[in-house]
Amino acid sequence: MTETAPASPHTPPLRPVVLRVAGLNLAYFGVEIVVALAIGSVALIADSMDFLEDAALNLLIFAGLGWSLRNRARLGTVMAAILLVPALAGAIAAWQKFHAFTPPDPVPLTLAGLGALAVNLACAAMLARHRDGAGSLTKAAWLSARNDAFANLAIIAAGLVTALYPSPWPDLAAAALVAVINADSAGDILRAARAERRAERRGANEAA
Repeated sequence: MTETAPASPHTPPLRPVVLRVAGLNLAYFGVEIVVALAIGSVALIADSMDFLEDAALNLLIFAGLGWSLRNRARLGTVMAAILLVPALAGAIAAWQKFHAFTPPDPVPLTLAGLGALAVNLACAAMLARHRDGAGSLTKAAWLSARNDAFANLAIIAAGLVTALYPSPWPDLAAAALVAVINADSAGDILRAARAERRAERRGANEAA
């Protein structure tokens, strides 16, 4: 038996919402990875991987809706691990950056960050009304979109600073922040998944 919060009459169904969010993330991944590779931005490489991860995350949510608390908790744990993928990608890109220590072009860096911010704010707005409706599943997607918006602000700031003081360090600092934010989101999702396991155990004990 599943447990979901009752939906408001004005709340759109969750399944089409997560599909739209997945589509937006996948589309902007394509945009951002092209820009990242063209200008050699570590921050954009990490952030583009984050968009790809978010697309996969929302497709997993779509698949997991209607599952039991136990299975949703298991899926939440898997998604927490997925959130660490952009951090790994950023670390690899940063290591490579030290061998070609040149700043990225600040204009496309800033514009790509602005586009990413717009996409993540739109996704967070779509998911906000559902963030507590399916436990760790929707909480994972909402947290990721919300936290990614803060990372995008750091990328925009890196672009502006690089325009004034050409250096690879602002880009590297923004990439590090992307990694930290995703690690924090992973921790939040693991806590939500543990809460669902406890709820499932309570339900089993009460039914016994």
